Amino acid sequence: MTGLQLVNGLASLLIVTSLLVIEARGTTLSAIYYALQSFVLVLVFLALAATVDAPQLFIWAGIALVTKVVLVPLIMYRTLGGISDPALTPRRLGLAWTIILAAAVVAVCFGVVSTIHLPGSSALKPALAVSLAHFFLGLACIVMQRNLLKQVFGYCLMENGSHLTLALMANRAPELVEIGVVTDAIFAVVIMAIIGTMIRSRLQTLDVRQLTSLRG
Repeated sequence: MTGLQLVNGLASLLIVTSLLVIEARGTTLSAIYYALQSFVLVLVFLALAATVDAPQLFIWAGIALVTKVVLVPLIMYRTLGGISDPALTPRRLGLAWTIILAAAVVAVCFGVVSTIHLPGSSALKPALAVSLAHFFLGLACIVMQRNLLKQVFGYCLMENGSHLTLALMANRAPELVEIGVVTDAIFAVVIMAIIGTMIRSRLQTLDVRQLTSLRG
């Protein structure tokens, strides 16, 4: 297996882990699956760094390991892990429909990416298509889920997709770019986790449909 095939293969695992995050019941399990997905992203960075000779990506991988694999899941678990809402169904689509949706999104993204000329290597187009699909799956999670905690994880999926796209398209960017990306992500997760805790304490529910009661 060549380095580019390894990058594309690891990138495809991100779709599988996205489905696990979306379909998982409970914040703790979702946080574990997100940590697993972020670890796969770290492996993608390492494989890409060795393949395209981009030493910056080794630093990116180290930063992502600390922030995405450890810090973000830990923040989600410590802040929201004890919150539960038994009356709230954590998902709207079943597993079968979620898989069909993911397959459709991936197919569309492959069609879009096939028309794009990559400055690095055209062999990375499958990984780029996966990164775009990953972003839209996160967006779909935010739109379809009425569980506030799942929407936070949807944002995390979108961020991972954007992160992979940046690594594929600008893998020689300075390390400060990576630091800026992950810093924004951590602060966003912290703020959303705090807001989720406050909403739960005020409304005794995580159903975003009930947020209309905060008006006025």
